[in-house]
Amino acid sequence: MITRRQFNATASAALLVPSVTTVGARAAAWPTRVVRIIVPFAAGGPTDVIGRIVGEQLSKTWGQQVVIENRPGGGTNIANELVAHSEPDGHTVLMGGQSQATTRALYRSLNYDPIGDFAPVAFICGYSFFMFVPNSLPVKSVREFVAYAKANPGKLALASPGTGSSPHLCGELFKHMAGIEMVHVPYRGAAPAMNDLIPGRVHLLFSGGATLDNARSGQVQVLGYTGAERAAIAPEVPTIAEDGVAGFNVISWYGFFVPVKTPREIIMKMNADTIAALAHPDVKGRLLPLGYESRPDAPERVGALLKSEVELWTRVGKEAGIAPLD
Repeated sequence: MITRRQFNATASAALLVPSVTTVGARAAAWPTRVVRIIVPFAAGGPTDVIGRIVGEQLSKTWGQQVVIENRPGGGTNIANELVAHSEPDGHTVLMGGQSQATTRALYRSLNYDPIGDFAPVAFICGYSFFMFVPNSLPVKSVREFVAYAKANPGKLALASPGTGSSPHLCGELFKHMAGIEMVHVPYRGAAPAMNDLIPGRVHLLFSGGATLDNARSGQVQVLGYTGAERAAIAPEVPTIAEDGVAGFNVISWYGFFVPVKTPREIIMKMNADTIAALAHPDVKGRLLPLGYESRPDAPERVGALLKSEVELWTRVGKEAGIAPLD
């Protein structure tokens, strides 16, 4: 027979554990206001484009406005830190991924932990980069670019959408493996970098398929692709590995992340709704032509991917001789 003391202890403990009904209700009620997706780059770039495409569908699903908030600068640290220290209620989401994974390779100290301060939500998409150069540069292939850069050491400028961004590290790895010297010029996003590439103020930019239109319209040249195989959206563009830099292979990816203490039930709802949004014909029809491939994944697998990417790019940074910034 249960004693009064045992009954009181059991009842007290029960008060500390949310009931299944309470947990379900909390998830069902979310979101209760505007959801902000924080993008670490300027408006108009590939990351911004992807965020807006997915955010538009999620807004319909959630019945709440989804706002893309661009917070460029600081090698993505401004955006990352903002989300890491936000209220963990699911209303502030980071458009993170590889750019988040590179910060340890480029900075000695951070005001957040790129792994420990975030809870992974969902994998958005993966892709590789295209290699863009201005029309004014007297080269027509990756091999010719490498030869030209070697003949003009330190005179060419590598543009990137920001220090610590995936295209930046891709460029640093390219320099290292090709044996060339270039000056890095960071911008606050891919769009302003492209604006300076077109007139030849900078000489190389790695960017996603969303910027292929600049090459197809004749504004710039596209010389190569960073993937292991040619891209389905541009099969005429050779891989960098097959055109002079053997073994070169760089992929990038995006995912949603929230502050680490966000309730699990909200994370799982966000995961399911994001997977459904990515499967929607309108979203797939807009992402695939840009070279972005999505695949559903559980939050735990996204977290494991982030951890492995942090380890990878930290190693690449050291091998490429990149001196971490303060």
